[in-house]
Amino acid sequence: MPRTPFSPAFWRSPLRGPWFTSVLGVVLLGGITVLFLTGLLSYAAYNPDLSPVNDKTPDKGILGFYLFSWPTDPHWLYRLNQGVHVTLGVTLIPVLLAKLWSVVPKLFTLPPARSLAHALERVSLLLLVGGALFEFVTGVLNVQLDYVFPGSFYPLHFYGAWVFFSAFVVHAVLKTPAALRNLRRLPEEQAESTSPGELVSPDPAEPTVSRRGALGLVGGGSLLLLATTAGQNVDGPLRRTALLAPHGGAEPGTGPGGFQINKTAAYAGIDAAETGEEAWRLVVAGRTGTVRLSRSELAGLPLYSAALPIACVEGWSTSDQWWRGVRLRDLAALVGYEDPPDVLVESLQRHGAFRRAALRANQVADPRSLLALFVNGEDLTPDHGHPARVIVPAAPGVLNTKWVARMTFGGEL
Repeated sequence: MPRTPFSPAFWRSPLRGPWFTSVLGVVLLGGITVLFLTGLLSYAAYNPDLSPVNDKTPDKGILGFYLFSWPTDPHWLYRLNQGVHVTLGVTLIPVLLAKLWSVVPKLFTLPPARSLAHALERVSLLLLVGGALFEFVTGVLNVQLDYVFPGSFYPLHFYGAWVFFSAFVVHAVLKTPAALRNLRRLPEEQAESTSPGELVSPDPAEPTVSRRGALGLVGGGSLLLLATTAGQNVDGPLRRTALLAPHGGAEPGTGPGGFQINKTAAYAGIDAAETGEEAWRLVVAGRTGTVRLSRSELAGLPLYSAALPIACVEGWSTSDQWWRGVRLRDLAALVGYEDPPDVLVESLQRHGAFRRAALRANQVADPRSLLALFVNGEDLTPDHGHPARVIVPAAPGVLNTKWVARMTFGGEL
């Protein structure tokens, strides 16, 4: 009889079996749970319930139940959270691919449903496979700054994560007890006792590698991806090993402005004529009215310094840079606020996401939150936000608005 994918004998690898699949499944059980939790925390860091300009996932409904005021301490909090999220996601890719390979015969099992429980398992498996591929592919593309998918990354990844994780939870509830039982038995014992059709081929081919050897290959691939990704989140020599990071290797260039960016002034459409001393004014609005300040007038106000990194959703971060500028809470005081309120920050950038961003009152009040004029002892470069930019501890990079034009304290955000 000719073999097709719907025939158990079509799948001849002797590596497939409950023990091999269970080992991979247990690794993914812990890893994907951490990915989901760090993803929720990353979304919460945007304070999406503060203002529509921060919320790139409209109509989230009850899915916003976990949101809370994102703290400013420790100042490396977002850098750690997003570093773990992205690095772990990349590291798990070989495990995920091996797991999908190990269970692919189940996608072709006939009949499609033998019982209600079996039908539920098959549906959860289809959603799990589709959701996993969607989340990992869009995540990797975002990390590499390749926005080839239709629509915005934020809602696609957010809603995809909920679909994927819901299917993952159902599948884990159904399969974890059996997986734990399988791990207690040697693979050789399972090969003898397991009936054909349950991952074990009835007509296995000759093995070219042992199951443990295959796991070693998967683990080696994960370690290689870890070594070539993790350095983007740490300082020191390890940063040079981050070859797969969007800004792989050491920080670019030398001098005060020699650190990473995602968006240049040219890309954002910033005209040098509108950022010059004569043309540019910062508009500060609040309870007592509006104040317009030139850059030299801002530099004449009390200036403070803070050592803070820039950490982005793609998982990369800079080392701590030495920023100097006017405290946000002092700007709030200029327009009548003794207790700093929330603030809406608007950029000279006219198009694109996050040209406007809202910061919560606790972020404004932090003494390290600055409207920075200088970095590492020199004026900001155009690409780093000249004439002025926001820098806030523990905030995602997109909320540290560059080329600031207007700040509105209090009121409707």
